[in-house]
Amino acid sequence: MARAARDAGCEYVAITDHTVSLAMTGGCDAKKLRRQRREIARLDAKLDGIRVLAGAEVNIDRDGTLDIDDETLAQLDVVGIAVHSHFNLPRREQTDRIVRAMRNPHADILFHPTGRLIQKREPYEVDIEAIIAAARETGTVLELDAYPDRLDLRAEHVRKAIGAGMPIVIDSDAHSVKHLSFPRLHGIAQARRGWASADDVLNTRPVETFLGGLKGRPSSARGRRA
Repeated sequence: MARAARDAGCEYVAITDHTVSLAMTGGCDAKKLRRQRREIARLDAKLDGIRVLAGAEVNIDRDGTLDIDDETLAQLDVVGIAVHSHFNLPRREQTDRIVRAMRNPHADILFHPTGRLIQKREPYEVDIEAIIAAARETGTVLELDAYPDRLDLRAEHVRKAIGAGMPIVIDSDAHSVKHLSFPRLHGIAQARRGWASADDVLNTRPVETFLGGLKGRPSSARGRRA
């Protein structure tokens, strides 16, 4: 994946496997994430032409807690959080659940914020204005997931986020090297529908600027590691 991202012209790529409570994906527990982080650091040290960041797509439990401990999350470069269960909660409960997760000091990015799968699953009931307000309060960046089944954020949500002064990220949600083109094929157009420019997209920036735009963590918790 890292070589394919480099060949596609990316300056950096984040590896964000699912975490343990998403059992059907063989999600990573804390021990596996720490081991993977060390392996990514070794790869990053020897692979020229691209920066490889260690991350995770951490599951938000029903009560808004995360399924990986803070000590492990603090060691990662990029922490995404996401809802993968309990889609039918009432609007207020679902919103409160997500906002609580966003308040975790290590939660950098809220992945696919409304959970929709186009023509397959309706978005869950959530107060997107409250989510955007929480993003402002907590410094959590909102993702525009460029996977064509998702395109989540929707265009009107992109417009609300940038209108509130919040950056977004556009990413591929790639599960295969074939998916790495999704931001160019789908994500940028979706962002433009929401009136976003490159200045509104955090991962259009160089890697250190990108990392600096995430939640504040000690510098030792970012960048290259032995």
